[in-house]
Formats: sequence, structure tokens, C-alpha cells
Amino acid sequence: MWVITVFSEGKCSNMFEFDTESEAKDAFRNIQGFKILTEMVYLEPCSSLVTV
Repeated sequence: MWVITVFSEGKCSNMFEFDTESEAKDAFRNIQGFKILTEMVYLEPCSSLVTV
């Protein structure tokens, strides 16, 4: 998941979520103001780990 966080002077910050990097980058180019593009990485514990 990709997230764009937009900070505006005197206003609340906004967050926009995207499924793909290309969607996020296209939107990032068109959004005005101070913005940050972040890739969200979720790590899950490995359920196939076996201890003997």
C-alpha cells in the first residue's frame, strides 16, 4: 500500500491511500502543497517456522 500525506498551512493534514506505486506517483505529481509519499510494508510473523 502507498500513502500520500499532504500538509496544508492552517488546515488539517490529509492522507490518500493507493494500491499501486504507479497510481500513487501519478497522484503525487498532481497534488499541491507539502507532501510525503510513503510505502507501507506490513511484516507478518512466519507461520511456517518449525522448532525441533
